[in-house]
Amino acid sequence: MLLGFEHVGMTSANLDRTIEFYCGLLGLTLALRKRNERGEMAFLDTGSGMLEISCPVADVARSRDVPPHEAGMRHLTFAVTSVDDMIQRLQEAGVEILEHPRPAFFTELIHRVAFVRDPDGIMVELIERTEGR
Repeated sequence: MLLGFEHVGMTSANLDRTIEFYCGLLGLTLALRKRNERGEMAFLDTGSGMLEISCPVADVARSRDVPPHEAGMRHLTFAVTSVDDMIQRLQEAGVEILEHPRPAFFTELIHRVAFVRDPDGIMVELIERTEGR
């Protein structure tokens, strides 16, 4: 029996920078940070699932976007109370903005949407949920 979404695993080149982005700017909570023989790991809690961040000892290349014809994870999405306020906050912090806030295409579920990149180049979608969701 399914209990719910647990976590998604990601790789980071700089764990401090990644924690600052997801916790300091987006509002996730650092649940665990631990060193092992391969590097360092952290779990960041969204309140409805976690990000498992691996930061290996080896050099880490910047993330690349998955082409439309290739299977893979295309982006992470976080629901926020105000996309406009969050984008302003991220822009002031020097975060790369890919797409400024706009009305969503799937209005049955999402009211407004914007896209940014995290410090490792991973695409992050920010949404305001449709009223009643």
